Amino acid sequence: MPLELALERLLGMAAATPLLERESLPLADAQGRILAETLVCRLDMPPWPNSAMDGYALRLGDWAGEPLAVTQRIFAGQAPQPLAAGTCARIFTGAPLPAGADCVEMQENVEVLDDQRVLFKQPLRVGQNIRPQGQEARVGESILASGTRLGPIELGLAASLGAPRVEVCRRIRVAVLSTGDELVEPGQPLGPGQIYNSNRQLLCSWLERLGCEVIDAGILPDDLAQTRMRLAQLAAVDLILSTGGVSVGEADFLGIALREEGELTFWKLAIKPGKPLTVGHFRGVPVIGLPGNPASTLVTFALLARPYLLRRQGVLEVAPLALQVPAGFTWAKPGNRREYLRGRIEQGRAVIYPNQSSGVLRSAAWANGLVEVLEGQTLAAGDMLRFIPFSELLG
Repeated sequence: MPLELALERLLGMAAATPLLERESLPLADAQGRILAETLVCRLDMPPWPNSAMDGYALRLGDWAGEPLAVTQRIFAGQAPQPLAAGTCARIFTGAPLPAGADCVEMQENVEVLDDQRVLFKQPLRVGQNIRPQGQEARVGESILASGTRLGPIELGLAASLGAPRVEVCRRIRVAVLSTGDELVEPGQPLGPGQIYNSNRQLLCSWLERLGCEVIDAGILPDDLAQTRMRLAQLAAVDLILSTGGVSVGEADFLGIALREEGELTFWKLAIKPGKPLTVGHFRGVPVIGLPGNPASTLVTFALLARPYLLRRQGVLEVAPLALQVPAGFTWAKPGNRREYLRGRIEQGRAVIYPNQSSGVLRSAAWANGLVEVLEGQTLAAGDMLRFIPFSELLG
């Protein structure tokens, strides 16, 4: 199945089962959460005209070019007096503009005379260096839409509105299940033919960065009965995310269980790495079965599971930012599947790790993004291609 069609189906599944439960959190606890209701401005921002500069406030209609006496000093956080006719006020950045003033001149453009009057040396205009009331937002205006992921900037904006708390979607509960007799957790001795389980750590830490509630379901041996039993124990989660056991071999017990006691929505993708991906339901619980090879796990989670999880929580814009960059390598042999190579930007060009085997996770640690090579495409050095930074995918 082409990647675009698989993603469309996954996002359709996510939209059909949104997380309706919500909770109210203080801003300090809302980092990374998804806004559940639109944040509306309840006061003009700024609530009054204020100075954008350290300088002097005056009314241009009262000024004919003569030096003006300073009748008050206005700091941020103070309530000024109305400006006396024919005078100016010393004012500092962020301070409220006194009633009657309609211009602020920065202090660098004035001369303070010996008698402390101020001489304005440059042409002036009405509204100069003034932030008008409501410049950023007006009462009733929508500031942050529901479905917004709350990062430092969004939380700072919410604080500027005076909101002490926000309504957020509850965390999505994801069970991570590793499959395969060959897997051993780090710290345990390896037996013949066994390897350490890297996918569990990769996915659990990635899910936490996405704001998910992670349930570690451990390692499942290659056994159909145990596969059925373990899946049945995970009825309370929102998603079962497994790795391994999704190929077309005799140990494809996840696919067998879905066919027998659930629904197999689709399997096999026209991408490399990541072809053996399985999506379906087990007794009503959504299941995404990722390939077991570490680079395949990374690519399929980044391109398919991540947007599914975000959309399930109400995020509308789930596509990562991709860059158009010139290739710093050649690609002479076109393939019949789209390839996602682990690469990085060097001197403005995308270069790729020399070993692109799906079992080599080191390629991703060396890289800082995914290089996309389309189906049937060849590349010469300098040809433009799509590069997706890991910074767009990991959070």
